[in-house]
Amino acid sequence: MDDDELARIREKKLQELRDRFDPAKKPAPAAGHAVVIPIDERQFAQVVQQHPALVIDFWAEWCGPCRRVAPVVEELAQEFAGKVTFAKCDTDHNQRLAMQFGISAIPCLLFFSHGQMVDRVIGALPKESIRAKVVRNFRM
Repeated sequence: MDDDELARIREKKLQELRDRFDPAKKPAPAAGHAVVIPIDERQFAQVVQQHPALVIDFWAEWCGPCRRVAPVVEELAQEFAGKVTFAKCDTDHNQRLAMQFGISAIPCLLFFSHGQMVDRVIGALPKESIRAKVVRNFRM
């Protein structure tokens, strides 16, 4: 295999990852289903203020553990629909936010209650561990 072929394979794989995590390329959810909100620096403060119970997943497309947590976040968004809002923030495109919250490892879930950060989870924890944090932080 030559360098050009490896570069093409690498680019193809990166594009597949981008497509997989691009919210614009996902089908619209069925009625009554929760959506994980993409969030960035522009609307961050507004989203935090609008949602009294909010969990933000800080991630990056190149991060393997982030890819393991993504479906867990989506499942929990469905489970807690109407009670807890879930959002995703790409750290590669929102480095100031990551620095503001001292995020040095991803995935990192931040829990906000009524606009204040109340907890964080670092790493790809199992679904039950993340669910327990949601229940404990938002008194469900």
